[in-house]
Amino acid sequence: MTLAQTRPAPTGFATARRAMIDSQLRTSGVNAAFVLDRMGAIPREDYAPPATRGVAYMDRAIALDGGGHIAAPLFYGMLLQEAGPQATDEVLVVDGGSGYLPALLEPLVKTLKSVTPEQALGTLRGTFSLILVDGAVERFPDSLVRRLAEDGRIAAGLIEDGVTRLAVGRPANGSIGWLRLAEMGIPRIDRFDAPKRWSF
Repeated sequence: MTLAQTRPAPTGFATARRAMIDSQLRTSGVNAAFVLDRMGAIPREDYAPPATRGVAYMDRAIALDGGGHIAAPLFYGMLLQEAGPQATDEVLVVDGGSGYLPALLEPLVKTLKSVTPEQALGTLRGTFSLILVDGAVERFPDSLVRRLAEDGRIAAGLIEDGVTRLAVGRPANGSIGWLRLAEMGIPRIDRFDAPKRWSF
């Protein structure tokens, strides 16, 4: 049997998308109508590598060809629900490489700029009312802190003691004050790792 023969038909993808909403999102407390609408409308399989399209709706992250990831559906559902994007928001997305998170967000906000982790560490212009990071970070870059509006907010995964948690944050004295939320598996963005220290 060829790989093409093992992939679900389009109607199968639609059924899988509905099952993702009912069995992964709703059962985990993701019930915001705008989140369910967007995740039900965007074909997640289109953002996964061809060989993994058949498992695009499973409760797990998928590695992308050449690096990057598309995180598990629950991460995106909770990230969007906690971030609460508004029609007036000017949004910066640090994309994990799939383009899935920007596709979910774009119709919900005023403007959206998507950058790679490498670009996020460089020179960015402007300020944003909402910054979303598609992955987990060990150290949140100052380059992103400086791009957050005074009354802005951030949602991202944080890595602390090897554990990844969804967190939301707001500016606080030149840094970010974080509220840690659910512990969950979130793909690591290694470009945002803290420098390693020598130990003896």
